[in-house]
Amino acid sequence: MRVLFFAQLKDVTGCDAVDLAATSPLNRDGLWAALLEKFPALAAHRSSVRLARNCEYAAPETMFVQGDEVALLPPVSGG
Repeated sequence: MRVLFFAQLKDVTGCDAVDLAATSPLNRDGLWAALLEKFPALAAHRSSVRLARNCEYAAPETMFVQGDEVALLPPVSGG
């Protein structure tokens, strides 16, 4: 699956996207475990990041599978 990082998450990971191999479907916790193994610094952002799967916000019960595009969306601020 392709995982996209935006805003400060690009700085944390050092990239704007990564391909993540998933041999079986991952729930939200499984996806985060895989990401944190690769990018431990994401842990500080987990509580404020929303996940989207294939251009739609992911519900807590969403399963992520190979071929999905997953976006990690940090909070948006503006003025």
